[in-house]
Amino acid sequence: MTPMGHLPHSWRMRSSDQMSSQRLSPPALFALVGALVLLIVAVDGPAGAVDATGGSDAIGLSAFAAIVLGLVEGLTEYLPVSSTGHLLVAQEILGLGGTEEADLALETYAICIQAGAILAVVFLYWGRIRQMIDGVLGRSDEGRTVAMAVIVAFIPTAIIGLFIQGFVRDHLFGVGPIAAAWLVGGLGILGLTRARVLERAGIEFDAITTRQALAIGGLQAISMWPGVSRSLTTIVAGVLVGLSLRAAVEFSFLLGLITLSAATAYEGLRHGSGLIDTFGVATPLLGLAVAFVSAVIAVRWMVSWLEQRSLNVFGYYRIAVGLATFAALGAGWL
Repeated sequence: MTPMGHLPHSWRMRSSDQMSSQRLSPPALFALVGALVLLIVAVDGPAGAVDATGGSDAIGLSAFAAIVLGLVEGLTEYLPVSSTGHLLVAQEILGLGGTEEADLALETYAICIQAGAILAVVFLYWGRIRQMIDGVLGRSDEGRTVAMAVIVAFIPTAIIGLFIQGFVRDHLFGVGPIAAAWLVGGLGILGLTRARVLERAGIEFDAITTRQALAIGGLQAISMWPGVSRSLTTIVAGVLVGLSLRAAVEFSFLLGLITLSAATAYEGLRHGSGLIDTFGVATPLLGLAVAFVSAVIAVRWMVSWLEQRSLNVFGYYRIAVGLATFAALGAGWL
């Protein structure tokens, strides 16, 4: 795949202006998640991570566990590795939940801390978001094109999600299906790179059509399968329908903004009170703050990495974590 560094210099300058590049090696970035998950097991222990019985002060989730889950969410939300899959496996490793009330609160928590990742994109891409707002208000033609494309792309995901969310929850929210999705996605990345599919020249935002946006939104629905990755499906879909890689990556971030906002608001309105009753207010807010900071780091790193390198690192990572998860299942550790 042609690295982003081989794309027009104007975009590389724009990326540097929007976000001061901060290079982090992928092994260090991914190892940080695993190391902290192991650390919470060592310090709190699976039994101490969550007190599923609640308590007089709505105690249910330790501050340390909230930090780790927030870190996992922030680091993985916009990378093509699946934040949902990582969060579900992390919860399984830590032995969180155990009661219907605690399981529902954990599921709500995993969705609501996405607000931290949402704020990260608002912070990093405020210039583009302001342009979209100007477009809606009739002050920017390019902003109107981008805003309409993002809205159109969100519609099929929302409709499909309403129909299949029950099936996904009942059949795909498990460690085995997540590991399978990691493996398939990893092999897919390596296959696309080898076939040079992601090297295709493409259009920019000001030329995106409604049909292209609808196609991206439809393919985004595949990411409801935990482990697939919303980021991966939207980036690949964007390139396949004719966007440049740069445009596909940025469009993925902006589409994630509206998709994650809708999911967070929907889940918060439905089960937010139960989340507070079970876990209180302080620890969820702590997790949200950690998700924000770590998402800023992850997005900055991803853009910087792809300026010179390919998506291959994510393919190898997905294969490695998928195989490790299957091994842990076979050994009875999960």
